[in-house]
Amino acid sequence: MFHPCVVIPVYNHEHAIGKVVARVLAHDLRCILVDDGCAPPCAAVLDALVAAHPDRLVLERHAINQGKGGAVLTGFARAAHDGYSHVLQVDADGQHNVADIPRFLAAARAQPAALIAGCPIYDESVPALRLYARYLTHVWVWINTLSLSIRDSMCGFRVYPVAPVVALAARRKLGLRMNFDIEILVRLYWDGVEVVSMPTKVGYPEDGVSHFKAWTDNVLITRLHTALFFGMLPRIPRLLARTWKK
Repeated sequence: MFHPCVVIPVYNHEHAIGKVVARVLAHDLRCILVDDGCAPPCAAVLDALVAAHPDRLVLERHAINQGKGGAVLTGFARAAHDGYSHVLQVDADGQHNVADIPRFLAAARAQPAALIAGCPIYDESVPALRLYARYLTHVWVWINTLSLSIRDSMCGFRVYPVAPVVALAARRKLGLRMNFDIEILVRLYWDGVEVVSMPTKVGYPEDGVSHFKAWTDNVLITRLHTALFFGMLPRIPRLLARTWKK
């Protein structure tokens, strides 16, 4: 049975989250909000949203910030507990085009075992340096999967099948911060999950708040690519065989 919900990790996006939630709820979906150690002003906004929509919003709360990956995994755990088959991940800052939700869910319904991954179409608001830097990560992902199937490895607008994510998280400690979106995509691909890339418009945040820490997060991502490279090596025969079958 195809039974999706939305997971939104939230960390101090009190100025944008209300609009994001309103746009998501317009698609008649239930939504799990994860308060990732927010400051009191944002926590209060989340409490008010849940109080206003108690039948459609669920709030999970971290006492201490764990990072985007930690928040998303908490959302997955709640989704699995509540019996959802798929999770549509949306960022809290307003950069994702939630008007594409029906299109992404239709693709997931048609291929329920696949991961539907957003491939960004940027507007003029994207910082040029960040745009070019993303391609270095994409190249490493292509190397570490021996495939060009994953067109973009950093966009967080995705539909995941819940079961393989829960299974992966149960056996493997995943990166909990900005390395999460990259690592889970590669490791799910290694596990045999097909990745279907779909274009989606992406802008830069409505509230102007970015939690990307240039030094810390780039170090984490560099370490991740190194670890994935060495993890790829023993998988070469299987990955090549999979690529050649396509």
